[in-house]
Amino acid sequence: MRRTPIVLSATAFGTAAILGFHAHQAAVPVAAATKAAAAAGSSGSSGSSSASTTSSSSGTKTALGDAMSTRYGPAQVRVTVSYGKIVKVEAVQLQNGDPKSAAISAYAEPILQQSVLSKQTAAVDTVSGATYTSVSYEGSLQSGLDKLGFKAANGSVASTDMSQLQ
Repeated sequence: MRRTPIVLSATAFGTAAILGFHAHQAAVPVAAATKAAAAAGSSGSSGSSSASTTSSSSGTKTALGDAMSTRYGPAQVRVTVSYGKIVKVEAVQLQNGDPKSAAISAYAEPILQQSVLSKQTAAVDTVSGATYTSVSYEGSLQSGLDKLGFKAANGSVASTDMSQLQ
């Protein structure tokens, strides 16, 4: 009998906490990423797609990496290199076939982006819980860097072999 008020209070508190929970929105809008990939001419289903490379007189070059397919969807990255440094990395398309994949990609993308910019290589650590996103992001990034002729200062190279994820 003495535990009844405690149990009822805990139940009420737990129910209120669950009903008050609001999930965060994805950092990379799924619709925007899909539209950007469609505009870029990506098929999204093949291991590689046509990529464009642009350069300017200021020594800045941009390339679209190959789309890397996984069972959760493709990933494709655009990279900008200026005077031998990676200055910008943006995900054109990430895994978003279901809400969980979209949430994982939204979580991992800024971590991967920051790691690439700080280490100046595509060979960065895999984000825990986002193996498919990490490996396909690195593979697409490496293919874009290869198109630009970029070599990491430490000589590291990320794998573009996605067979381990199929």
